[in-house]
Amino acid sequence: MKRSVQIFLVGCLSLGIQFLCAQEKKWTIEDCVNTFSQEEAVPTKVGYQYWFADKDFLDGRTIKMSVVSPGKSTHAPHKHAEDEFFYVLEGTATFYLNGKEQVVGPNTSLYCPSNSMHGISNAGETDLKYLVIKKYDKK
Repeated sequence: MKRSVQIFLVGCLSLGIQFLCAQEKKWTIEDCVNTFSQEEAVPTKVGYQYWFADKDFLDGRTIKMSVVSPGKSTHAPHKHAEDEFFYVLEGTATFYLNGKEQVVGPNTSLYCPSNSMHGISNAGETDLKYLVIKKYDKK
Protein backbone atom coordinates (compact mmCIF):
# COMPACT_ATOMS: atom_id res chain seq x y z
CA MET A 1 0.00 0.00 0.00
CA LYS A 2 2.82 2.42 0.95
CA ARG A 3 4.59 1.70 -2.36
CA SER A 4 1.44 2.49 -4.42
CA VAL A 5 1.01 5.81 -2.59
CA GLN A 6 4.62 6.71 -3.39
CA ILE A 7 4.14 5.81 -7.05
CA PHE A 8 0.89 7.80 -7.11
CA LEU A 9 2.60 10.87 -5.56
CA VAL A 10 5.54 10.64 -7.97
CA GLY A 11 3.06 10.37 -10.86
CA CYS A 12 1.13 13.43 -9.60
CA LEU A 13 4.36 15.41 -9.19
CA SER A 14 5.44 14.44 -12.71
CA LEU A 15 2.09 15.47 -14.18
CA GLY A 16 2.20 18.74 -12.23
CA ILE A 17 5.66 19.55 -13.58
CA GLN A 18 4.53 18.69 -17.11
CA PHE A 19 1.46 20.94 -16.66
CA LEU A 20 3.59 23.85 -15.43
CA CYS A 21 6.04 23.40 -18.30
CA ALA A 22 3.21 23.24 -20.83
CA GLN A 23 1.68 26.51 -19.66
CA GLU A 24 2.43 29.28 -22.07
CA LYS A 25 4.85 31.96 -20.92
CA LYS A 26 3.27 35.33 -20.22
CA TRP A 27 5.20 37.67 -22.51
CA THR A 28 5.65 41.32 -21.64
CA ILE A 29 6.67 44.05 -24.07
CA GLU A 30 10.03 44.16 -22.27
CA ASP A 31 10.55 40.47 -23.12
CA CYS A 32 9.66 41.11 -26.75
CA VAL A 33 11.86 44.12 -27.60
CA ASN A 34 15.61 43.72 -28.07
CA THR A 35 17.53 46.73 -29.35
CA PHE A 36 21.08 46.26 -30.61
CA SER A 37 23.77 47.25 -28.14
CA GLN A 38 27.42 47.38 -29.19
CA GLU A 39 28.40 46.73 -25.54
CA GLU A 40 26.55 43.38 -25.65
CA ALA A 41 27.96 42.36 -29.04
CA VAL A 42 30.29 39.37 -28.98
CA PRO A 43 33.63 39.92 -30.76
CA THR A 44 34.70 37.33 -33.33
CA LYS A 45 37.97 36.89 -35.24
CA VAL A 46 36.44 38.67 -38.25
CA GLY A 47 34.04 41.21 -36.69
CA TYR A 48 31.27 40.67 -34.15
CA GLN A 49 27.87 39.10 -33.60
CA TYR A 50 24.79 40.09 -31.65
CA TRP A 51 22.13 37.61 -30.55
CA PHE A 52 18.63 39.07 -30.73
CA ALA A 53 17.30 35.65 -29.66
CA ASP A 54 19.60 32.82 -28.61
CA LYS A 55 18.89 29.08 -28.31
CA ASP A 56 17.56 29.48 -24.78
CA PHE A 57 15.07 32.25 -25.59
CA LEU A 58 12.36 30.31 -27.38
CA ASP A 59 12.48 26.57 -28.14
CA GLY A 60 15.69 26.74 -30.16
CA ARG A 61 14.60 29.43 -32.65
CA THR A 62 17.33 32.04 -33.00
CA ILE A 63 18.12 35.28 -34.72
CA LYS A 64 21.62 36.71 -34.76
CA MET A 65 23.28 39.60 -36.54
CA SER A 66 26.77 38.91 -37.87
CA VAL A 67 29.15 41.64 -38.97
CA VAL A 68 32.14 40.56 -41.05
CA SER A 69 35.13 42.68 -42.13
CA PRO A 70 35.99 43.07 -45.84
CA GLY A 71 37.53 39.97 -47.41
CA LYS A 72 36.68 37.75 -44.41
CA SER A 73 34.17 35.02 -43.58
CA THR A 74 32.98 33.71 -40.22
CA HIS A 75 34.03 30.16 -41.12
CA ALA A 76 34.62 27.88 -44.08
CA PRO A 77 31.63 26.32 -45.86
CA HIS A 78 30.03 23.67 -43.68
CA LYS A 79 26.80 21.73 -43.25
CA HIS A 80 24.48 20.79 -40.39
CA ALA A 81 21.13 19.12 -39.87
CA GLU A 82 19.21 22.38 -39.35
CA ASP A 83 18.22 24.59 -42.25
CA GLU A 84 19.13 28.25 -42.01
CA PHE A 85 18.41 31.65 -43.55
CA PHE A 86 20.74 34.60 -44.03
CA TYR A 87 19.34 38.06 -44.72
CA VAL A 88 21.82 40.67 -45.99
CA LEU A 89 21.32 44.05 -44.33
CA GLU A 90 24.41 45.94 -45.56
CA GLY A 91 27.41 45.24 -47.76
CA THR A 92 28.18 42.67 -50.44
CA ALA A 93 28.23 38.94 -49.76
CA THR A 94 29.45 35.90 -51.62
CA PHE A 95 27.01 33.09 -50.88
CA TYR A 96 28.33 29.54 -51.31
CA LEU A 97 25.85 26.68 -51.70
CA ASN A 98 26.78 23.13 -52.74
CA GLY A 99 29.74 24.08 -54.93
CA LYS A 100 28.28 27.22 -56.51
CA GLU A 101 28.65 30.89 -55.57
CA GLN A 102 26.60 34.02 -56.09
CA VAL A 103 27.43 37.61 -55.14
CA VAL A 104 24.48 39.47 -53.57
CA GLY A 105 23.75 42.81 -51.95
CA PRO A 106 21.42 44.26 -49.31
CA ASN A 107 17.82 43.11 -48.93
CA THR A 108 18.59 39.63 -50.21
CA SER A 109 17.64 36.44 -48.39
CA LEU A 110 19.75 33.31 -48.71
CA TYR A 111 18.38 29.88 -47.82
CA CYS A 112 20.65 27.06 -46.67
CA PRO A 113 18.74 23.75 -46.83
CA SER A 114 19.39 21.08 -44.25
CA ASN A 115 22.67 19.17 -44.76
CA SER A 116 23.82 21.38 -47.66
CA MET A 117 27.35 22.79 -47.84
CA HIS A 118 26.96 26.51 -47.36
CA GLY A 119 28.83 29.62 -46.37
CA ILE A 120 28.86 33.39 -46.61
CA SER A 121 31.78 35.78 -46.92
CA ASN A 122 32.32 39.50 -47.33
CA ALA A 123 32.97 40.30 -51.01
CA GLY A 124 32.93 44.08 -50.56
CA GLU A 125 35.07 46.92 -49.28
CA THR A 126 32.84 47.73 -46.29
CA ASP A 127 31.53 45.61 -43.41
CA LEU A 128 29.03 42.90 -44.33
CA LYS A 129 26.08 42.89 -41.95
CA TYR A 130 23.55 40.06 -42.14
CA LEU A 131 20.99 38.23 -40.02
CA VAL A 132 21.18 34.50 -39.35
CA ILE A 133 17.82 32.86 -38.67
CA LYS A 134 17.91 29.25 -37.52
CA LYS A 135 16.13 26.76 -35.30
CA TYR A 136 18.44 24.47 -33.34
CA ASP A 137 17.15 20.96 -32.71
CA LYS A 138 16.77 20.12 -29.03
CA LYS A 139 19.09 17.29 -28.05
